[in-house]
Amino acid sequence: MRCTVVSTASRCDCDLSEVPAVSTLSSGQPPFEGIKPTFLSVSFLSSNHHTSAGLSYIAIFPIAITLLCFRLIPQTLFVMLTIAYVFFALQLLAVANPITTRPWQNDGQRIAMSRRQDDTLLDNGIINVEVLQALLQYTIERYKITLEAYARNTGTPHPLTITHEAVSSNNNITKRAVGSAPLTKFNNGQLWYGSISVGTPAVAYTVDFDTGSSDLFLPGPQCTSGSCTGHKIYNPANSTSAVDRKRTFSLSYGDGSTCQGAQYNDTVSLSTLTALNQTLGAATTYSNGFTITRFPSDGLLGMGYQTISNYNSPPFFQTLVAQSRTTSPVFAFKLASTGSELLLGGTNPNLYTGEFTYASVLVKGYWQVLMDSVNVNGKKPATYLQAVIDTGTTLIIGDSTSVRNFYATIPGSKDASSTFAPGFYTVPCNAIPSVSLTFNGKSFTIAPALFNYGRPNTRSSDCIGSIVSSSLNFWIIGDRFLQNVYTSFDLGNNRVGFATLR
Repeated sequence: MRCTVVSTASRCDCDLSEVPAVSTLSSGQPPFEGIKPTFLSVSFLSSNHHTSAGLSYIAIFPIAITLLCFRLIPQTLFVMLTIAYVFFALQLLAVANPITTRPWQNDGQRIAMSRRQDDTLLDNGIINVEVLQALLQYTIERYKITLEAYARNTGTPHPLTITHEAVSSNNNITKRAVGSAPLTKFNNGQLWYGSISVGTPAVAYTVDFDTGSSDLFLPGPQCTSGSCTGHKIYNPANSTSAVDRKRTFSLSYGDGSTCQGAQYNDTVSLSTLTALNQTLGAATTYSNGFTITRFPSDGLLGMGYQTISNYNSPPFFQTLVAQSRTTSPVFAFKLASTGSELLLGGTNPNLYTGEFTYASVLVKGYWQVLMDSVNVNGKKPATYLQAVIDTGTTLIIGDSTSVRNFYATIPGSKDASSTFAPGFYTVPCNAIPSVSLTFNGKSFTIAPALFNYGRPNTRSSDCIGSIVSSSLNFWIIGDRFLQNVYTSFDLGNNRVGFATLR
């Protein structure tokens, strides 16, 4: 038997004329009565099919040949089965790939993200209370700004609300900015960042990619304050594609600091994907939270919906989709200690296993979905919660009632509002609970090391939990959860998907 793989036709041609002949069966009938088995052509699956499909396809050969030859003597049956398994081997060669190099499902662009150094923990592993408290207050302030933008852009108040002002009254606390791309992590998970290019000719900048906001801004040429020192300046006068929108922007935080400047349209690229006439801000003032030690990235790139944009302009990814720059209106994050990345235009099957569990977006502003429950030690102390999936937040932040009920289920937990900071709770360090979040019927576990933020002081036998109480009437799901899953943001179907990390 001779077989030849015809690669351009994705088939295998086999000459069966050399198969040893058997004159008759025991019944006296010729072995291939009415059949001339001298040539067989088998079409392969194209190479972009999964190996599992190839296995299912080729599995019909032993069955088909056995049925064809069910009247043959054992020696001939053996020959035919041998031929079938030759096809089986050729099929595997045609479609199989090692699991570490699974074929892409799309033409998405990968952006590696970097991880920054940690300043929420001191050198001895004790929590820096001021920094962690600032994270909570900044997040609440940031949502206050975007909720106001939603009302201004749509003429309707957003159903999510903040019941009172931020939890801290310390006006000296610095605020942080959020977001990220190859992803680099900073401040114990509070910032993940990567590179984009802006203008013509293109100039590279680092930005944080933030699904909890929708605007892109960089320090402009008039940003000369100390907070701008060390950041790369975006100068629209040096870009032939920059257009002045003759509009300004201003973001004000609870401590009185601001980020304000002028709006421009310019060419913005991330990897090989380019958005034309993308709106961005050239800041004339950076707040204290944007100092280089607190915010090493040059700027921030929001990836929420346009309705929460302070510019009321399409965010970067929506511009890419509208200009048909991506093959799929999906972007996805892996946030981890190593190998973090943002993928624009689909998902990376090398980074997750199994299928996605999807939760539909409830209001097109944030990536806001229904969270079925928060689970601890087999119980469900909080159920049916509005939740925003936010790559720009490190903590998991909930409403005060749900969070109180959550910790009440944990033996030995304590309200640390008076001993540590408002909104925080402790649990025994030697008995970190089993915690998970459920979306669309599937629970995803938070690793104990991620739920445990650390000790509040060297003498404490208790540890701070990553689920924190706030003045919000909804939950914000930050990277203390997102580091446990691979997350897909599907703009085309308005849904968020979670899958198990490899």
